[in-house]
Amino acid sequence: MASVPLVLPSPAFRRELARRGGATASRCYQCATCSAVCELAPSDAPFPRRQMLSAQWGLAENLAADPAVWLCHQCNDCSLRCPRDARPGDVLQAVRSVLVERLAFPAFLGRFVARAATTAPLLLLLPVLFWAALLAATSHLTFPSTLTAFEEVVPHALIYAVFFPVAAWVVLASWVSGRRLWALWGAATPRSGSFWQSLLPVAAEIAGHKRFRSCHAAHPRFTGHLLLFWGFVGAAVTSGLLIVGIYVQGLAMPLALSHPYKILGNLSAVLLVVGGVLLVAGRLSGSNGPGTSTAFDTYFLTVVSLVILTGVLSEVGRLFLSPAFAVSLYIVHLGVVLNLFLTLPYSKFAHLFYRSLAMVHQRMAAPPDAAAPPAGRDRLQET
Repeated sequence: MASVPLVLPSPAFRRELARRGGATASRCYQCATCSAVCELAPSDAPFPRRQMLSAQWGLAENLAADPAVWLCHQCNDCSLRCPRDARPGDVLQAVRSVLVERLAFPAFLGRFVARAATTAPLLLLLPVLFWAALLAATSHLTFPSTLTAFEEVVPHALIYAVFFPVAAWVVLASWVSGRRLWALWGAATPRSGSFWQSLLPVAAEIAGHKRFRSCHAAHPRFTGHLLLFWGFVGAAVTSGLLIVGIYVQGLAMPLALSHPYKILGNLSAVLLVVGGVLLVAGRLSGSNGPGTSTAFDTYFLTVVSLVILTGVLSEVGRLFLSPAFAVSLYIVHLGVVLNLFLTLPYSKFAHLFYRSLAMVHQRMAAPPDAAAPPAGRDRLQET
């Protein structure tokens, strides 16, 4: 006698989805319009109709084991076309936020960041207070009358002593959470081939935001996202080059504005500022397309905006404003950067990691003779 599949709905999961902006899942009547209009879903595994059904039932395990949850880029083309205003884009966004929390290692940090609507003041303030206390404890909390470089107040060794262990912790936490998700997907769908060979074309897709470019309703966000992405990449590369410059090349800080490293850093700052302004302006004006903002989204955008704003203003302050004001801004900047690092596995920043894994899994789970699903292919029916 054939076994009967066991379905275990979770009312608690449904309530949590509703709290995070996914209550509209209950309106869905499975017409499959969302799957038909989605430009990103492959024809052999269309989404998000099935995921909406799982959300309606509260099938948390099904959603956790489904990489399509992460392949969704929240284009909101589906939400725009939905005849019931069920907002599949918002529902899947809510699912992802719940999964980020449930995959978190350790769990209490995931819960703390997930409650950003109430914990945001602590999340923002504690890292700044940490830096102020650390500088005071090491007798570096001073406000000089003249300032050539911030190293005069905050030694590089102190920055490394904080950020290197934090970066190692972020890698560990992401590794543990990523392995959990990777195992869930592998149990549901066998994979084959090389992870690293699959990662290379995925990295190329991400570098050009190829899939995001296919979005229609959310296309206004495309430029902002792309500029922000490359701004952060440029800032990270600049930081690495500065370490090489200081300890290998013996360069004296601060660098001249004409130095290649400085040019790269300033260009990255311009990309960050323009990208951040486009996203914030689009959010405030409502021109980013359909989709509901949640505390999870707003907190992440706030942290990114503060990182950009305090970084640019502290450098401007060092050059043109009072040293005391510049040092104060720099301490705040170090705090918000620390916040960005510490919350990376638990905030919306984790989407970059999980979505990349999902795209690699998609390639490894595809038949050997199948290419990656081309973006922009129309589908008239769901299989």
